[in-house]
Amino acid sequence: MALIGHGNQSPAGLPVPPFDPELAAALAALDEESREPITPENLAARQERDAASRPRPTAEDLRAGGRFEVTEFQVPGPPDAPAVTLVGARPSGLAGRPLPLLYYVHGGGMVMGNAWSVLPRILREWALPLELAVVSVEYRLAPRARYPEPLEDCYAGLVWAAAHAGELGIDPDRIVIGGKSAGGGLAAALALLTRDRGGPVPLGQLLLCPMLDDRGTTFSSRQMTGLGVWDLTSNTTGWKALLGDLHGAADLPPHAAPARATDLSGLPPAFIEVGSAEIYRDEDVAYANAIWQAGGQAELHVWPGACHGFDGLAPEAALTLAARETRTHWLHRLLTRPAPAS
Repeated sequence: MALIGHGNQSPAGLPVPPFDPELAAALAALDEESREPITPENLAARQERDAASRPRPTAEDLRAGGRFEVTEFQVPGPPDAPAVTLVGARPSGLAGRPLPLLYYVHGGGMVMGNAWSVLPRILREWALPLELAVVSVEYRLAPRARYPEPLEDCYAGLVWAAAHAGELGIDPDRIVIGGKSAGGGLAAALALLTRDRGGPVPLGQLLLCPMLDDRGTTFSSRQMTGLGVWDLTSNTTGWKALLGDLHGAADLPPHAAPARATDLSGLPPAFIEVGSAEIYRDEDVAYANAIWQAGGQAELHVWPGACHGFDGLAPEAALTLAARETRTHWLHRLLTRPAPAS
């Protein structure tokens, strides 16, 4: 797979937006394994490699020398399903007052990732400066788990966290759900599911380059084929692993792929970000537009020249720093806004 287009043309022969120079350099420095798209044939091997290589910090690691209180919980899972692991953390020294909670869903294309690896950055960038608690959910991965199992794991964890707010030291009225990539897609689906079931009401939803549409028919899906670190081949593999025979079905439930939703009313305010040079651009822009059309609130950022996962790829790039600051400002505004008049 090519990492950037040549002569502003994709391997599919379509014009592509330019990559940010710092991100293009980071893409060019990736090794051959990172360039290989995920296919049904290599999925098992890629999952094994990810499980062996992705960081999995211990609770002691996450405590960072006493800066954070960290606890792992085994909570009841969905009916007739295993327990769900939640990793909870909060800045130390803030006992005695309930903190807002970021309920976070990790990424990994529905097939990779873990609840622990995302926490060091989240704790450093958001939990400390914003004085919020974080719960990261370890959901079952596809294809061993198929829809709706991963989403039901996320829902079970959210319901437990809201019901045990006192034990967690959190404010149940200030829960923000969020995630990146596949985790962003699951967070968007979770907002729909808890609305439809009358479950906990989130204060907001933080959707970072969310994976929303299983169909792969947007222009950016075709435009960015063969480019970057996550393209249509890998994306289709992830969706098929999650959905099985339901993939592409005309009547797929919106909880399976939020881009299928026809009713986006009654959702919490959304922060949606995506890169101009990635596969999810068009479906994420369309999702923000659909929220606006339903009378909802969404803040949309399309970062120019950004590829999928750009902040992890180039954590010190100027674009990454701007995106990080923008996310943090949104969270701060959301968490400090006055309560609506009764």
